[in-house]
Amino acid sequence: MVSSELPEILGMSDRVLVMNAGRITGDFPIQGLTQERVLAAALHSEPMQHFS
Repeated sequence: MVSSELPEILGMSDRVLVMNAGRITGDFPIQGLTQERVLAAALHSEPMQHFS
């Protein structure tokens, strides 16, 4: 699923990959994931991986 609607993503996903400029900048399991963490990954160009 591809969406820019964060509530939709957080409500329907088991895992979230975030991209910035064609590169994956975040890889998160849904547990404990917040809109703020998704946005932080979207604004950074360095890869961020968060596995719980």
